[in-house]
Amino acid sequence: MVYRLFNLRKSVLWTSFVCSFFLNSCITTEQIDHRATPESASHRMEKSVTKAEHAMIAVANPHAAQAGLQILKAGGNAIDAAIAAQLVLNLVEPQSSGIGGGGFLLIFDPKTKHVTSFDGRETAPNKATGTLFIKPDGQKMGFFEAAVGGRAVGTPGLLAMLSQAHQKYGRLAWADLFNEAIALSKNGFEISPRLHSLIEKDRFLKSDPTARSYFYTEKGTAKPIGTRLKNPAFAKTLTDIQQNGISAFYNGALTDQIIHKIHNHPSNPGLLSKTDFSSYIAKERPPVCMEYRIYKVCGMGPPSSGGVTLLQILGLMEQYERNHPHPSTINRTHLLAEASKLAFADRNSFLADSDFIPIPTQGLLDSAYLKKRQSLIQPNQSLNTPVAAGNPVLFSQRYAPDRFDHGLSTTHMSIVDQTGMVISMTSSIENAFGSRQMVGGFLLNNQLTDFSFLPEKDGHQIANQVEGGKRPRSSMAPTLVLNKLTGEPVLAIGSPGGSRIIGYVAQSVIAILDEDQPLDQALAQGHITNRNGTTDLEKGTEAEKLKDILEKLGHHVTFKPMTSGLHAVQILENGTLIGAADPRREGVALGY
Repeated sequence: MVYRLFNLRKSVLWTSFVCSFFLNSCITTEQIDHRATPESASHRMEKSVTKAEHAMIAVANPHAAQAGLQILKAGGNAIDAAIAAQLVLNLVEPQSSGIGGGGFLLIFDPKTKHVTSFDGRETAPNKATGTLFIKPDGQKMGFFEAAVGGRAVGTPGLLAMLSQAHQKYGRLAWADLFNEAIALSKNGFEISPRLHSLIEKDRFLKSDPTARSYFYTEKGTAKPIGTRLKNPAFAKTLTDIQQNGISAFYNGALTDQIIHKIHNHPSNPGLLSKTDFSSYIAKERPPVCMEYRIYKVCGMGPPSSGGVTLLQILGLMEQYERNHPHPSTINRTHLLAEASKLAFADRNSFLADSDFIPIPTQGLLDSAYLKKRQSLIQPNQSLNTPVAAGNPVLFSQRYAPDRFDHGLSTTHMSIVDQTGMVISMTSSIENAFGSRQMVGGFLLNNQLTDFSFLPEKDGHQIANQVEGGKRPRSSMAPTLVLNKLTGEPVLAIGSPGGSRIIGYVAQSVIAILDEDQPLDQALAQGHITNRNGTTDLEKGTEAEKLKDILEKLGHHVTFKPMTSGLHAVQILENGTLIGAADPRREGVALGY
């Protein structure tokens, strides 16, 4: 009873904080996840949509939303606002993302009416090989055995990506985008119930002396809710980057500090070198896009699997409904789960870093291929899992399937500015608190654990095996939806959540585009995911009611906590902006 009252008190405290911060009406329902999972939920807070006429930002923390809104009101564009918000997120949501990690960014340019994407994914050390996570006895390492320490730290790409996008699209000066994050680092912010809960539950964070002194009391307990947390080290880091650009991060004294930290971990040192930092390049890439009904949906291509897999799910569902005379007779939840199985079968076999291996991206999205694959879906019987990968046209290379996924600690923001520029950006340090290594006031990623721990299986190469300089496969799915007739954007959306990101975004996009659900309801609905295995229903939500129907169709159903962090902005035909934030986390949408 004491434990439940304590968690209820945290829920009430956080609700009071957000409601007083923005004067929005809030309704709380206690839905507490007691499991010590990364980025687990401490409470659920229902949130209404935000409407605006000029600009909108939906992001994972009120401080970050306010920083982005200030930039938009000052004449900055969506890229400027994203940078300012991301730097604040690094401070107030340190478990999820930051300059010690990476990300992916989609941009709709209103001048050209085109979508482009930027890849700021981390890279493996040049010295890394496929045996990086193999122990001397030949067995692969356990996840936390690999993740905690220096071994799994990849070269961070977030700053390089943001700088590259800013050079091409930014409006305000680079230095102007750092002021709010620096001030907040110096003056401090109050520890939220969510951050406190995650610090309290983490088993490894206090093993790093720097992180221990920052996040914990002298007695080793998590600093209490409401504690004003100041981070002068991060203020110093940001000031250096503000004044000297990203070279301060990739080729300066800070680089030496990071390398020293990685190399000198007492039990799990890493391989990153200063050359790995100085040679890092963020990449502008063409997005992956596909027509879906009256829309054009665009996502991030490899090394993220998010865009291709999301588009496959949508394409398989549309092809099924086109090629069956009575598509309404199939349960759409069943159809979504079956399409997800088929899409994840291909994802797990084919998708990785396309700079290192051939990937049949276009073949996987080819309408004839999707038409053939959807024929496997039966209206009255679930496919047995795991479903085998398909055979994309003109692609003979075969890879061993790899279903190894762990990363859950990520963040997403969606922004529309007054010029019509739209961005969808997802960033991450992989697991909650990343590698648990803190330097310069921020945490380093453990993104290399997104690689397969094995280089091959059953005599076949694994596409996502570790290689020097390679980018690990991601599931991040920043998404932009356009009206295919006018070419104008109608939706920006994305979420954290590991490989379940794809299912979260797919389900929400379907609810918004096909079912005309209000944005807040689409984000709040109980999740239904399938990653070529069990059909998982979000525990404690209305999704649980689907269990009997799905089991009669042959699905193996489980109830799982699913802490998505969907943030979306919808653009109506009259230009009105609708913003919404996931009730499972502490995000908000602000506009003017």
